Amino acid sequence: MTICGEIQADRRSRLSRKMRVMLFFAFEGAAALLIGFAALFLSFEPGWSAERAQTTFLKASDARSGSLLLKTDDGYADASRLGIDVDLTVSGPTVRARVTQIFRNPTQNWVDAVYVYPLPSGGAVDTLKMVVGDRVIVGDIKERQQARIIYEQAARNGQKAALTEQERPNIFTNSVANIGPGETVLVQIEYQEPVQQNGHEFSLRLPMVIGPRYNPAPVVQSVDFRSDGGGWGASKSDPVPDRDRISPQVLDPATNAPVNPTSITVRLQAGFPLGEVKSHHHAIKTEKPGNETRIIRLAEGPVPADRDFELTWKPLAEKAPSVGLFREHVGDSDYLLAFVTPPSVEQNEKKQLAREVIFVIDNSGSMGGISIIQAKASLTYALSRLQPGDRFNVIRFDHTLEVLFPTPVPADREHVGRATSFVDALQANGGTEMVPAMRAALSDNSNTGDANYVRQVVFLTDGAIGNEQQLFETISALRGRSRIFMVGIGSAPNTYLMARAAELGRGTFTHIGSVEQVEERMRGLFSKLENPAVTNLTAKFSDAAADITPSAIPDLYRDEPLILAAKLDKLTGSVEIKGRIGDRPWVVTLPLANAAEGKGLSKLWARRKIADAEVARTTRQASPEDADKTVLALALDHQLVTRLTSLVAVDKTPSRPEGEPLKVTELPINLPAGWDFAKVFGERPRLPVTPTERRAEGSEARVQIAALKRAVPAVTAAPSTVQLPKTATDAELRMILGVILIIFSLMLFAFNRRQALLP
Repeated sequence: MTICGEIQADRRSRLSRKMRVMLFFAFEGAAALLIGFAALFLSFEPGWSAERAQTTFLKASDARSGSLLLKTDDGYADASRLGIDVDLTVSGPTVRARVTQIFRNPTQNWVDAVYVYPLPSGGAVDTLKMVVGDRVIVGDIKERQQARIIYEQAARNGQKAALTEQERPNIFTNSVANIGPGETVLVQIEYQEPVQQNGHEFSLRLPMVIGPRYNPAPVVQSVDFRSDGGGWGASKSDPVPDRDRISPQVLDPATNAPVNPTSITVRLQAGFPLGEVKSHHHAIKTEKPGNETRIIRLAEGPVPADRDFELTWKPLAEKAPSVGLFREHVGDSDYLLAFVTPPSVEQNEKKQLAREVIFVIDNSGSMGGISIIQAKASLTYALSRLQPGDRFNVIRFDHTLEVLFPTPVPADREHVGRATSFVDALQANGGTEMVPAMRAALSDNSNTGDANYVRQVVFLTDGAIGNEQQLFETISALRGRSRIFMVGIGSAPNTYLMARAAELGRGTFTHIGSVEQVEERMRGLFSKLENPAVTNLTAKFSDAAADITPSAIPDLYRDEPLILAAKLDKLTGSVEIKGRIGDRPWVVTLPLANAAEGKGLSKLWARRKIADAEVARTTRQASPEDADKTVLALALDHQLVTRLTSLVAVDKTPSRPEGEPLKVTELPINLPAGWDFAKVFGERPRLPVTPTERRAEGSEARVQIAALKRAVPAVTAAPSTVQLPKTATDAELRMILGVILIIFSLMLFAFNRRQALLP
């Protein structure tokens, strides 16, 4: 081989080696680049999980899994909700609840967080704790204005503070001041409520989300001031003066994953051998430590707070106890709680009732989605249950009103067929003007001969309005001989409105939370409509001086128990309960010595007395001033949150540095499950969802929980352990690794390019 050939061969060999090296490094660089992007991508795992948390600035529509939003000047900063833990202990006739909410401020600002949440309307809220680090601050009951002044002064002073206020008996607001950058704060409230009973079934309901309320616009009226020389003017009245306080921001589920993950534990101590225990809207897992005890948890772990939790249980025997009597001694008084279920009239003993039934169905926008399907199915079933001797009418409403027939018509095939077609054609849309619909339903133009009919109003709605008081006043003024039966529809009905409207209307409240419940629940409702009520009920204590609630004992319907609470000067003698079932007398005598020990009965008595005062105010049996005095005295004596009293907790040690600004934030909630966002709020532009993820601080939360365990009083059976979901992830580590690998791959590409340019 010639020298020239050797040189060319060597050149080809060196070129081949260079190509191999360049290809090797190119392959390595591409692989590193791919790995880098993969590591970075994996740090942004999609989907909802209670173990994930995001902490970047974003738009409200960008909120993702398990998050809480803090409103800032730059948009919304994602405040990672570490968990909502609800612990319910059922002890015979009462429920003791502990609700723990914990969240973190990921911004660089000091914030004052305000959030709105639901509780049972019959719950007596009596405890507030705030935990920061290892410090536990216990709240005190104050008059509402005084509590607000204390809270605002603490906020200005840089002190951590928490404030619990009642907006409605089932809507509360928590405010937490001076949450520092990166800080975790835990807030816990406790309440007491009675167990519900219907026939052989016992139940509890935990509301988990507030349905958006329809608030009628303020009314502006012209006023003539000429008599005093002022001329014409305008007067403005607002049916919902606190509309801003009951209307938290609602996230669109089409562009936001659910927020506010919630875990629930129920410790069921029924007081009798248990049969079936069932959750109607959530999958559960059950432990059986004893014949009369169950421990119930959510089968899938924490779930989004977007629908009510309902639990029912039945006794192992065929029949539930017909009488229950419980006592509690507090201070110088004894408190009594009695559950008495009157016997049912047998079919062959009862008289057929001629009825005039007015059906009212809500087809407003909030009923869109699953709710309107449930409502239409319920009303169709109700129409099929009408008897030939009945007569009826149908009213539908949104922001408009339509009455099907000019006057009630016989329940024959033709009229029922027309009504069924009318119901089938209904669509959900528009506002919820409930007051005019109630007025139309209560308009009774019957003549003397028609008075033989029993007049019943069956009202199907989710109750999503803010002007409840207007509705109550309408019922009180126009009720007449009508009895009102409220049917709550959907995953999160306004149970306060339902229960109070039924009470004022001398009827009952039934809830239908799914299509599967329609026939069962409507069958139970018609059992009440078709059977005589227990009327003229009275209660008399033989020896003790008693303050009884409810002050006016309501009529009872089939399978309903009389729930009576009393404050006694001594626990001696007996209580005699009398009434009439149809045209027959009924009486039962209960010796007080047989009463079993109960828990929290004084709170339940006080809460029910407060409700009595509110009803007396609505029905004008008491002046507003007298009703307020009664409510305030009961609330201060028994340490309860009401519309006139609040719980406030203040940390004495200032934490916000002087001169640092404090930003007020409002936290959004989920849309109730099954609701149609566009039907409620109208169509909105869809924004892209581009969240990031960051590891939440879990160690601080564990310190707080340990501090809270030490502060839990020993007066309830609920455990001191607070179960919270895990929140730590390795997202930050994976993000850093991804960035390093990307930089390394770019360096390799630069090296390869330089080598390729060399001779």
